[in-house]
Amino acid sequence: MGPPVNAPGRDLVVPLGAGRGVVVSFDDPRGLGVVRSDAGVDHPFHCTAIADGSRSIEVGTAVTYRVAPGRLGRWEASDMRPAGASA
Repeated sequence: MGPPVNAPGRDLVVPLGAGRGVVVSFDDPRGLGVVRSDAGVDHPFHCTAIADGSRSIEVGTAVTYRVAPGRLGRWEASDMRPAGASA
């Protein structure tokens, strides 16, 4: 993992690099969702961040992901894969 950096607009520290968490919301028509890390930090994501190309993911799915700068100046989840899936 890379060095921790401050999340825009928050006092939390967000470690860059790989993360693990659970999908806590997903709006299928809009393709927008939120994954909550094991540390309790929420990261938004777009359906294009789902690595298998499925464009949909069930709420409650355990995932691994990478934290990356997003388009709106916030940290987002990218390269999301169900936990235990190979890269």
